[in-house]
Amino acid sequence: MNRARHLAAALLLAGGAAHAETPLAGALAQWDRDDHPDLRAVVVLRHGAVVAERYYNGETADTLHDVRSAGKSITALLAGAAADRGKLSAAGKVGQYWPASRSSAIADATLDNVLSMRSGLDAFDEDPASPGNEDKMDDAADPVAFALAIPRQTAPGTQYRYNSATAYIAGLVIEQATSTKLDDFARQTLFEPLGIARWQWIADTAGHPKGQGNLSLRALDLARIGQMVLGKGVYDGRRVISAGWIETMLAPHVRIGDTDRYADDYGYFWYAKTQTVNGGAVRVHFASGNGGNKIYVVPSRDMVVAVTSSAYGKGYGQLRSENILKAVLAADQLK
Repeated sequence: MNRARHLAAALLLAGGAAHAETPLAGALAQWDRDDHPDLRAVVVLRHGAVVAERYYNGETADTLHDVRSAGKSITALLAGAAADRGKLSAAGKVGQYWPASRSSAIADATLDNVLSMRSGLDAFDEDPASPGNEDKMDDAADPVAFALAIPRQTAPGTQYRYNSATAYIAGLVIEQATSTKLDDFARQTLFEPLGIARWQWIADTAGHPKGQGNLSLRALDLARIGQMVLGKGVYDGRRVISAGWIETMLAPHVRIGDTDRYADDYGYFWYAKTQTVNGGAVRVHFASGNGGNKIYVVPSRDMVVAVTSSAYGKGYGQLRSENILKAVLAADQLK
C-alpha cells in the first residue's frame, strides 16, 4: 500500500485507539486521563505511514479543527508555491508585489523579512498597546487599511517581533503576486496535491482569507502537510513545493530561545527546537498554533506528529503538546 492509501485508510478510523496496543499507542493513551478535556487528536506517521493515532473528547478522524497560528506555517508554504511559479521571491520587497503598500511602512520590507517576523513594523502581539497588535487588527472595520497604517518601529530585518499582522500581510502579498485568492491558491497548489478535500479558511471583513490563521483542517491532513515538509517538498512521489524553498523555510533565520521556552529558532513561520529524549538530542521543526496545535517534523526519525487541541488561551496547551511529542519520541525507541 502506498503512502497516500495508508493515509486515506486511516481517515476511516475514528475515536479511541486505532491501532494495536504498541508503545506508541500506549503513550497516546495516557492523555485519556488528562485533567483538561480539550485535547482533540494526535496522529503519528513513521516512514510515511500512520503508526499511531488517537482521538479525544469527542473528536473523530473527520473533525475539522481550527489550528490557529499553525495556519501561518501554511502561508509560508504558499509563499513557496508562488516563488516556485516565478510570482515572487524571498528577496523581493512588499511594495514590488502589492502596489497599495508603496506609501506604507511595510513597502521596503522583503518577503524574507516578513516571513521571519522581522518586518520592522510596530506590531507585537504580546503587547496590547502595540499599534499593530492582533486584537486591534481583528477589531478593525477595514483590516487592510489597518495593516497599511501600522507605523515602522525598526529597520526591516533587524528585530524579531511575533505578530499576526505580518502574516496577514504575507497572505495579501501572495494574493497580489498570484492574482488569486489565498484559499483558491492553497487548494490548487497545496491541498489538492496532498489529497486534502475538506478544510475551511475564514476570511476577514474584506474577503481575504486570514494568512495569520483561522484555518481548519483534520488532524490527519495536518500530518499530510508535515509529511510533505519531511519529504523536502515531495508527497507520494509528487513534487509539491521545491526542496530549496523547504530548506530555506526551515533554516534558522532568528535565534529566539532567550524569549521562547518552546523553540530555539524561527524560520519562515516555522519553528525549530532540539529536544532531549532519553539523553539524546533530537532536532524538531514545527508549526505552532494557540492552544497547542502542532505539526512536528522529525527528520532523524522519519516521523511526523500532528496534535490538535482546543486549549485556546491556556498556557498548559503548549506544554501538553510538547510533552506528547517527547512521549512519542521516547516510545518510538521502545518499539
